[in-house]
Amino acid sequence: MAETVQSADRAAPARSRRARAAKAPRPRTGATPAAPPAADAATLVGYYRQMLLVRRFEERAARAYTEAKIGGYCHLNLGEEATVVGLMAALRPTDYLFTNYREHGYALAKGIGADRVMAELYGRSTGVSKGWGGSMHLFDAEARLLGGYGIVGGQVPLAAGAALAVSYKGGDEVVMCHMGDGTTAIGAFHESLNIAALWDLPVVFVVINNGLGMGTTVENSAAEPELYRRGAAYRMESLRVDGTDVLAVRDAARAAVERARAESKPYLLETVSPRLKGHSVVDPARYRSKEEKEALKAADPLARMALELEEAGVLSADERDRLDAEVKAEVDAAAAFADESPAPEVSTLFDYTYATPVPGELRRLPADPVFGS
Repeated sequence: MAETVQSADRAAPARSRRARAAKAPRPRTGATPAAPPAADAATLVGYYRQMLLVRRFEERAARAYTEAKIGGYCHLNLGEEATVVGLMAALRPTDYLFTNYREHGYALAKGIGADRVMAELYGRSTGVSKGWGGSMHLFDAEARLLGGYGIVGGQVPLAAGAALAVSYKGGDEVVMCHMGDGTTAIGAFHESLNIAALWDLPVVFVVINNGLGMGTTVENSAAEPELYRRGAAYRMESLRVDGTDVLAVRDAARAAVERARAESKPYLLETVSPRLKGHSVVDPARYRSKEEKEALKAADPLARMALELEEAGVLSADERDRLDAEVKAEVDAAAAFADESPAPEVSTLFDYTYATPVPGELRRLPADPVFGS
């Protein structure tokens, strides 16, 4: 049932697949059905622009963190842009998304404005979670982004529950749930996959395998390091795909999502997508050798896609520079918006603790007296 489409150690040559994609259909291999022609030129440039937006946004977020404009924890999608954009391209606007704390790029690719995402990182009231969530807890019900979660695996049972609600109501939405490779070792992962398979829930579980659970390699933490194979324990269709190839990710995710939609069957997808930096902004990644860092830089999916599109005649160097300037201006405007936005009023701290009013809800602030005034 589990089958590899394209693992990271057997990825296609860097300048071949997407360069041809603008001109000819790309053949598919593996267990999933054949996809339509890969993408036209405009679609490819659109994917590249989205990847570029994620890259420049995350770079600006890293800078803002060093300027103490962003507090708490901050985890970036640097190096994972192809996975981010490919996965989001497979969803309908009505589909639901649950993710972990490395979620800025997913919010952007889901259509949430860079200004509102940046404002949330700054803890401002104009942010996507009104300034109370911060980097790890983006939430937008209208965009159907039902949260980034700071507890490892905390989102996985909730995603299964959302899929149960969709099934119960007879809807055609699909739930997608992202997690890191380390999440596959915790109990909630296995419990959620088990119940999703038992109850035929329309949920696609996606493991973003960047090779490291914080600083520990997957090979040193998982008896079976090919994580997609864990779906076999629950008789669940599963697949591993090269997460640095936006089209490979999109096609695999699209097949998984549409199977979940049509047959109400869960799916486990693993994308192998190394991150370029440490676990968080403050992690210098000293556990990586100089040679490994150089290899990651050479395999940068954004630079690779830019070169392939240029060689295919889809994106000229001038057009690439124009896009870069355009995206930089968008990110600069988002940072300015965040800078100028007000902090939330302290009185609103408890406004979203519960979805509906709860009698006797405690709303006492740390400086308030315990018993009355």
